[in-house]
Amino acid sequence: MDTFTLLCKAVCSLPEKFHGLTDIEKRYRQRYVDLIVNEESRQTFRNRSRIVSLIRRYLDDHGFLEFETPILQPIYGGANARPFTSYHNFLDQNLFLRIAPELYLKRLVVGGFEKVFEIARNFRNEAVDADHNPEFSMVEIYWAYRDFKDMMALTEDIISSIVFEVHGKYEIPYGDTTLDFKAPWKKLSMTDSVWEVAGIDIFTHSVEDLKKLAQQHQIEDWEKPRTQREFLVAFFEGLVEEKLIQPTFIYDYPVENSPLAKRHRTKEGFTERFELFISGMEVGNGFSELNDPVDQKARFEDQDEKRRLGDVEAQMIDYDFINAIGYGMPPTGGVGIGIDRLVMLLTNNNSIKEVILFPSMKKIQAEEDGDGKDPGANQERK
Repeated sequence: MDTFTLLCKAVCSLPEKFHGLTDIEKRYRQRYVDLIVNEESRQTFRNRSRIVSLIRRYLDDHGFLEFETPILQPIYGGANARPFTSYHNFLDQNLFLRIAPELYLKRLVVGGFEKVFEIARNFRNEAVDADHNPEFSMVEIYWAYRDFKDMMALTEDIISSIVFEVHGKYEIPYGDTTLDFKAPWKKLSMTDSVWEVAGIDIFTHSVEDLKKLAQQHQIEDWEKPRTQREFLVAFFEGLVEEKLIQPTFIYDYPVENSPLAKRHRTKEGFTERFELFISGMEVGNGFSELNDPVDQKARFEDQDEKRRLGDVEAQMIDYDFINAIGYGMPPTGGVGIGIDRLVMLLTNNNSIKEVILFPSMKKIQAEEDGDGKDPGANQERK
């Protein structure tokens, strides 16, 4: 005679088998049900786990050391973003959820670790859309005695090798197109990209002419730029980014929007910075790291002034970091790669919510009211 032992209580009914769980919002809010009934979702997160493991293995095999840096920080920095603010009762001070681990990892380079990385959870108080979530994952890598060109090559090798490991080939489907990750990837300066895509040679136009052009092209916040280089960024973001489908490195960014990058060795007013774009999304951001404490202090002061004037994404002055590189940081290359967006590309998903197990969602009315219903009562709730 067969016997049965009750291992757990299941008081909620699963979706009926024929239709399954197809309500997108419910899939995100109740990921546990999504994983039970949708094999495709389970496979996405198996692939995510594997991709993270492959990143770690690649860096470990190439001599990089993995470290953990503070998530609660007294001064936020490492990127231009609005932070989440908290308060520590015992220390009687405000703390911020980190927007990036960059400034702490570079302190480790100062301390003598020449090849470091962190697979980091970061937090930015920003809008939620198809490729943004306020809590997200990235890997940041720093390599002493290398520059932005070396980091472009490293980024290309990491991603292309992972694509091949996961898919067994370099060409993979994404939406209605096919992405080709076989090296070498296309490289363009920001100036050349605006010319190639939009037919605009920024530095042959006056600021007044650029204002008229920006208005004609319906560039967002067209009235804000004050210099040709600021207009260069505005035209790039407004006209070029979304058209960069195949893996493309854009390099030589203006100094005004690159407060942590080293000034370009040959181009006045520019920095040795690059970003990687795939399918219209920024996937990586790197540069030759600024290691001049005097220049860094001046850049921070410029950011702090913008912050005081109302720019909620401008960086604070981190005097301890300035002090750290004052002890001597060797020439260093760095790059950050967005893990969530990379997983989107490698699993053919067009929303970041599909690759984050528990994405940020708006409250629903019953949660706001605290209705206290039983566990099964919200199965059909939206």
